[in-house]
Amino acid sequence: MDLTSRPRRRRDGSLDSAPQFDERVIEINRVSKVSKGGRRFSFTALVALGDGAGRVGIGYGKAKEVPTAIQKAIESARKSMFTVPMAGTTLIHRVIGQQGASKVLLKPAAPGTGVIAGGAVRQILEAAGIRDVLTKSLGAPTHLNVAKATIDGLKAQRRPEEVAKARGKTPEEITPPGLLASYRSTEMMRASGGGGRRS
Repeated sequence: MDLTSRPRRRRDGSLDSAPQFDERVIEINRVSKVSKGGRRFSFTALVALGDGAGRVGIGYGKAKEVPTAIQKAIESARKSMFTVPMAGTTLIHRVIGQQGASKVLLKPAAPGTGVIAGGAVRQILEAAGIRDVLTKSLGAPTHLNVAKATIDGLKAQRRPEEVAKARGKTPEEITPPGLLASYRSTEMMRASGGGGRRS
């Protein structure tokens, strides 16, 4: 389920200039609690939220009604958003994210490869604006843990200058020229404010 947020109109009729986010519902689950009066049902929602230009977050919400659970999850995701270092439309380096028994392998891919992923991993990567990537789920398939493992992998992405500094070298010595050029181009676009959602 893909819900793309649209500009909201203010009371005076003008459009709200708040940033637009790509809202993706990963999973909705019904949970029940047994009490003296019988079973009480509620719903949980897992949502990915991104700006299509490198910022992404996930949120988890619980409520008695589905729309309320989704709204709570979106608010939680908005608070947890962070920026992923990118080289053009892909990642900078290979990484394995882990959460509990779930592991997710993320690998950079050549332009035009597309998002080779499924389920929660695909929703998160597409919301972030990552268009070319190879992935593999290596552990338990639980949606929440897979989503958190994907976020763990994205947070583990290191910028070339960070790795170079730790090794006492220059970015040019440790990073392939094409990848480094793509990374610097992406960073320049972000700095100039041109990192809007890619089509």
